[in-house]
Amino acid sequence: MTPPPVHVAGGSGVARVFRYLYRVPLLLVHLLVFLPVTLLCLSPLLVWIRVGDENAGDVAVRWWSGGLMRIFGFRLRRVGKPLPGPTLFVANHVSWIDIEALHSQRMMGFVAKHEIRGWPVVGWLAAQGQTIFHQRGSQESLGGVLQAMMRRLREGRSVGVFPEGRTRDGHAVGPFHARIFLAAVEAGVPVQPVALRYGPRGSAQPVVAFGPKESFFANFVRLLGEPARTADICFLEPIQVADVEGRRRIADLSRERIVQAMAQV
Repeated sequence: MTPPPVHVAGGSGVARVFRYLYRVPLLLVHLLVFLPVTLLCLSPLLVWIRVGDENAGDVAVRWWSGGLMRIFGFRLRRVGKPLPGPTLFVANHVSWIDIEALHSQRMMGFVAKHEIRGWPVVGWLAAQGQTIFHQRGSQESLGGVLQAMMRRLREGRSVGVFPEGRTRDGHAVGPFHARIFLAAVEAGVPVQPVALRYGPRGSAQPVVAFGPKESFFANFVRLLGEPARTADICFLEPIQVADVEGRRRIADLSRERIVQAMAQV
């Protein structure tokens, strides 16, 4: 199979400036006006309100995250459906925008590296959105993360993780760490793989990914000026942990399904 062409960061300088001229004001309105409304919906004052199977906070987070993605020029397309009820969602990891892509479709508490807590806007939002922060390389931290994940899953809440453990250059999906799947096994909840594809068949993954030594702020600003492109959030066939022997097999099967979905039109 011929690999898809890789989109490069670009557009003319004039086009990029034009995109900044209308996206920056939209971003400011989204942060200064709609973010406080979202946080109000997450507060005890309104979070008890139900909208179908979700509470007001869940709906507000989905709406706000989808709006942020559109401001950055992403045309969102959902493939498949996220499972209802407590689920461990596992996805390939490209950039910080992955969290917003997933939150635009389904509320879930993420496991994320501790450094994200210090990122402007996104770090603070992550903390408000039930994120479990993990100090990479620390076995003690990982043990605490697994306990927090199991507790949330048993309480009926969903958790999202990136089993690669870090973002990559966008050219391939890295190996999945198996230990993180222990939470789903112990809690007895299904695992649903999610493929995040930017551009046709993921051809824009390298553009969305962090460049060599690129900071969060630099990536944020660069993506804000990028041309519009599709973002597919593909909810794949779930895995019932009782039907699969061992967390290593669950990890491998999750990765296989994501890799297959990346090549689909």
